[in-house]
Amino acid sequence: MTGKSRKDENPNLSPKRSTVAALLYIEASLVLALGVWLVVLGFTHEKKELPPLIGVVVFAVLGAIGLFASARGYVNGKSFGRSPTILANLIAVGVAYYQIQGQFYIGAVVILALALPTLYFAFMIAKEEG
Repeated sequence: MTGKSRKDENPNLSPKRSTVAALLYIEASLVLALGVWLVVLGFTHEKKELPPLIGVVVFAVLGAIGLFASARGYVNGKSFGRSPTILANLIAVGVAYYQIQGQFYIGAVVILALALPTLYFAFMIAKEEG
């Protein structure tokens, strides 16, 4: 071990970037966990429509990969993760709105607790770095 910290290895890793990356890793983990949970439900429940279930699982896996890649972009000081991060979290705010309309408040709170700070820091980074 060379004794170098993560900051020494990548001088572009600001506290805001590391916060966004951490939030994106959490989001990716939750989306992937949702996909795994749906796979388990697919095997354990008799009443299911297979094509929509497969579509949702594939979408969850691809979404988790996209969030993970965006987080890696923030960690590495790149700008390629900005737009997908902002788009995904704006979509999440819309999803939370519909969950509130459906009176699923716990789900909406979890989504908003991750999406709003991520959006705030992502916009701040975009503003600072141009």
